[in-house]
Amino acid sequence: MGTARSIFTRMSFIPKQYKGASGGGKNDDYMTPGKVKADGQIRFALLAEEPLCYFECWGEDKDGNGKPFRFADEPSPSDIEAEMGPNFERRKKDDGSFEPVKFAISVPIYNYDLGKVQTLSMTQKGLQKELDEISQLEDYSDLLCWDFILTKAATISPDMYGLRPVPRKKDTQKDIDAAWSAACDNGYDIGRLLTGGHPHKRD
Repeated sequence: MGTARSIFTRMSFIPKQYKGASGGGKNDDYMTPGKVKADGQIRFALLAEEPLCYFECWGEDKDGNGKPFRFADEPSPSDIEAEMGPNFERRKKDDGSFEPVKFAISVPIYNYDLGKVQTLSMTQKGLQKELDEISQLEDYSDLLCWDFILTKAATISPDMYGLRPVPRKKDTQKDIDAAWSAACDNGYDIGRLLTGGHPHKRD
């Protein structure tokens, strides 16, 4: 007599409507893969079950200072121009064409090296895909119970970044919970990214 097999179904980390997009000055409150040192790594714990998904492009003022502009839905050129207003122009590449709009995800994390809550943002499609695929494996059904190690190779290439899940670091859950509780008490709201605000500070 055969053994019945359970069927595991889990919502993926990146919502379905964004699947197509994902297939495609120092501030310690923010972390991006680009900030990881070459041949280095960071270890972190996710603090939310779902990321904030959006589209991002960069503008520059007359002095060349950059600023990210974020949109809940993929923007048209006129949407971008209206959002940037008269004080910013869309950033251009060396060939004079506009930098592309990128799909991005952001999520609050606990950074072990710093011992604090940060907002991790990713525009790298490979990392987005890795995290989403991990989220759909039965062994990692609760992503908030696992740690992740993000690595960066010394050589620039499409696959220079890597991401892997690892067991929760021993005796750290209380520190994680305390840091996240303090951030929430201070008004942490990742949605402020879409309005030009600071997730870690009340407006």
